[in-house]
Amino acid sequence: MNNAVAGFSKLSKKEKINWIANEYFSTPEEALNIIRNYWNSDEKLQQLHDEFIENTITNLYIPLGVAPNFLINGKYKTIPMAIEESSVVAAASKAAKFWAARGGFKATIIDTEKIGQVHFTFNGDAEKLQSFFQEIKPKFFSDTQSITKNMQERGGGILDIHLKDKRNLLENYYQLHATFETKDSMGANFINSCLEQFATTLKEEFQHSDLFSDEDTLTVIMSILSNYVPNCLVRAEVSCPIEDLAEKHIQNPQDFAERFVQAVQIAEIEPFRAVTHNKGIMNGVDAVVLATGNDFRAVEAGVHAYASKNGQYASLSHAKIENGIFTFWLEIPLALGTVGGLTSLHPLVKLCLEMLEKPSAKELMEITAVAGLAQNFAALRSLTTTGIQEGHMKMHLNNIINQFEATDEERQLIKSHFKKTAVTHSAVVEFIESLRK
Repeated sequence: MNNAVAGFSKLSKKEKINWIANEYFSTPEEALNIIRNYWNSDEKLQQLHDEFIENTITNLYIPLGVAPNFLINGKYKTIPMAIEESSVVAAASKAAKFWAARGGFKATIIDTEKIGQVHFTFNGDAEKLQSFFQEIKPKFFSDTQSITKNMQERGGGILDIHLKDKRNLLENYYQLHATFETKDSMGANFINSCLEQFATTLKEEFQHSDLFSDEDTLTVIMSILSNYVPNCLVRAEVSCPIEDLAEKHIQNPQDFAERFVQAVQIAEIEPFRAVTHNKGIMNGVDAVVLATGNDFRAVEAGVHAYASKNGQYASLSHAKIENGIFTFWLEIPLALGTVGGLTSLHPLVKLCLEMLEKPSAKELMEITAVAGLAQNFAALRSLTTTGIQEGHMKMHLNNIINQFEATDEERQLIKSHFKKTAVTHSAVVEFIESLRK
């Protein structure tokens, strides 16, 4: 196929998948069967999913698991996690059980401020622009009253607006930098609506102002929220006396604690390690964000920007030993919501939020940060003791077995053999081939 298709969006769902099957697959009927097999048998439910995005052809399933026994601020939680990677849910569950016996996780909201900006250029006198801004600043609030009314009733709204001079970075470049509180809503639509009204007000007031000459020009480039929210922060931590770290794989807790702290310190100074280290944190964070219908791409972008806030990409988590106490913690920016969007549309998202006992946005921030910290602890414990591959490959064994479509009898023999044998992809393939000979 080497031609553009005209009017694709206007085709029916059936016409779209027929076109795709015929244009791209040597066996169109087989492709159609795979697509249809992932449709929900409930037509109304399938239509709901179809309308989440555009040009929907089917559903891509991601497993939804649960990690129980999370003791967070004195209360037990079972955390839903949507993720396709082996060993993540098991590792989180193991970390939850470990820390539940040692006082559990402590989580604290540091701040919930969100940010949006109107980007514009101005080629006149900067002092005149500053005076103009101070003069019209109240109008930004009054002109958005119809947008902010409901949010204000819930305790949120526009916090403040600043004029920022960015001409040192780009010629004639300025910003209206606004901060917001959106309570239990993630607030993207609310913030963007406010920003677009700010832009309208800015342009209209500029045209009617006597401060500027005909040579002065102001041009709005764009109005958009920022997914970098360094002041929408949550802290999660665990701590206990070093001797309490002892367990089956930690025979010498002092040595374990020191190695653990060193492993974190390496991630604090070495970007190549920090990226993988933080990816492990995001295994836990993203899984909860996805399960609760939030925007994991926005969270990822904001978190990784935060990891670079000091000029070099570094670890999001930290650890220390002080007066015989081991402490492990992280602080990450999380702009999450529990109302609006998919949270009120997707049946499984609603189920997950109910499983979490209908948390507020702040509570969901705490739960999500804890899941990230638990995941990081589990990974570092494996790395500094038995190594990460032993547990991961045992969890990955099922995937290899399924890849080779093993029979029930073969499955039992394979699992029995690898109880005492190291799991590697090549070893499993070799054993399956030997069985089938």
